[in-house]
Amino acid sequence: MKFQVLDIIPHLKNPVTGEIVSTADRLNQVVQTARRAEELGYDSFSVGERHAGEFISSSPTTVLAAIAAVTSRIRLQSGVTVLSVLDPVRVAEDYATIDQLSRGRLELVIGKGNEVLQYPLFGLDLADQWDLLEEKYALLRRLWREEDVTWSGRFRPALTDKTTTTPRPYAGSPRIWHGSATTLTSAALAARWGDPLFTANAIQPRENYKVLIDHYVAEYERHGHDPRHRYLGSGSGAGGVFIASTTQEAKRQYGPVYEGLTAARNVPGNNSPFRDIDHAVAEGPALVGSPEQVIDKILSYHELYGHDLQSISLPTTLPFEQQLEILERFALEVIPAVRASAPTTLWESADPFGGRPGFAGATEPDAASAVTTDHDNHRSDRAHVYAH
Repeated sequence: MKFQVLDIIPHLKNPVTGEIVSTADRLNQVVQTARRAEELGYDSFSVGERHAGEFISSSPTTVLAAIAAVTSRIRLQSGVTVLSVLDPVRVAEDYATIDQLSRGRLELVIGKGNEVLQYPLFGLDLADQWDLLEEKYALLRRLWREEDVTWSGRFRPALTDKTTTTPRPYAGSPRIWHGSATTLTSAALAARWGDPLFTANAIQPRENYKVLIDHYVAEYERHGHDPRHRYLGSGSGAGGVFIASTTQEAKRQYGPVYEGLTAARNVPGNNSPFRDIDHAVAEGPALVGSPEQVIDKILSYHELYGHDLQSISLPTTLPFEQQLEILERFALEVIPAVRASAPTTLWESADPFGGRPGFAGATEPDAASAVTTDHDNHRSDRAHVYAH
């Protein structure tokens, strides 16, 4: 298994102490964490994107560029790029710039986002969110894989002149993952194109995410893609990761913080059912406990999901030194055991993108038929796994 550190850059008070760092310090912590994650052998670092709520991740490209400047090996990902509200031309330009700065280390993770307030902020209709994502993704693929693109659609002015975005990606089109949290749509879109899926595994019981994964696997097979390249990522819940010598000690130390943050969260349809630390540890996806407890939980999810990439998020309201200690303990005491028990070909020689930038995967234009295949059936997949 491979391991990612994800920071969607929440900017919150510690609910126990009331302390909060400045915006500048919080952003610099993200860059320092990424540099330390590379030193500790993590495989990728991901920066989220939010345009509403108590987050300061509205400009993930800027943060990823800063990380690219202080790292040399770790892959850089987004988590997620909210493509539904963005211009694909600008996305192609901005992220190709990061790909160049990092010399081919970029992999994009796209989605429609789970914050409804961002749609009116950008002058968009929430009812169009899935159509926006589908159309903009098809254009983004072409912009990265082709030059002299002409195009027309519903949601942005047509590209009537032959358009080539610059800079070009470092070595062919970067791989694009699809983030999936609440509906079958992103899973179906990923499967349709033969792309990897990243399941949030965040605030709902694991069985709900298994529905998304099973749909993705079935659709991936139906579209005839090579199953050897069907990769899956998984998150670790809103509770993040906290490691102590015993699970009891981890719950004692982190429980008040977890429960304080959970109690303060009031987002209709997007609240975790795991309201206390005992429930979160026993049944939720939060990786809180002893190293052995955390290892067992990741492997239990792997048995159910079969995922290749495990994402973790640090408890960012804690003192930064403590966050780095958790990052190190996870790297030293958890990762080796999980890697040994759950091997994967992701980012290895058998992966078409594994040697990037030496070999960056497909660079040929997509077949026109792929854009229209089962288009009407695809729309019928827009069913919610559970109610918002």
